[in-house]
Amino acid sequence: MIKSVKPIFVVLVFSSLISFSFMEKKDPTEKLVPGDTLPIPVLENEKQTFNLQAVEGKYTLLSFWAGYDAKSRMKNAELCHALQNSDRIKMISVSLDRYESVFRAAVEQDQLQTALCYLETGGNTSEVFKEFGLRDGFANYLIDDNGVIVAKNVTADELNSYMN
Repeated sequence: MIKSVKPIFVVLVFSSLISFSFMEKKDPTEKLVPGDTLPIPVLENEKQTFNLQAVEGKYTLLSFWAGYDAKSRMKNAELCHALQNSDRIKMISVSLDRYESVFRAAVEQDQLQTALCYLETGGNTSEVFKEFGLRDGFANYLIDDNGVIVAKNVTADELNSYMN
């Protein structure tokens, strides 16, 4: 009986090793985490420049989204509306839509402040997308007046603690 168990065990181990080799490998490290200094994003559209620097004791919320990604768009609109009357947190919204018409329509439909919305037409192939390590669902970063990431992927409810 022991002789027949050995080959079965060997086959099971071998097949397990083969199946693990075909599994998708995920990078467990995030590119930017709280405590890191946020790089200054450079958009491919040279017409657009913005300042991430917050006034002393205040914050900047940098939010990445796209019109084709309903979850990121909804989160961006929610954050923008939550901060409408805040003088403690300035929000900068960067869309990664390829077409300006899609961007303009989303900004209008979501009733966003156009002065704080920017467009990166390079989309998910842009340097900004790569530099910030953005993936599905995009991301947002809460930055202090020194340019250090305080929090990542905050919700509107979490922003209340920073506004007070």
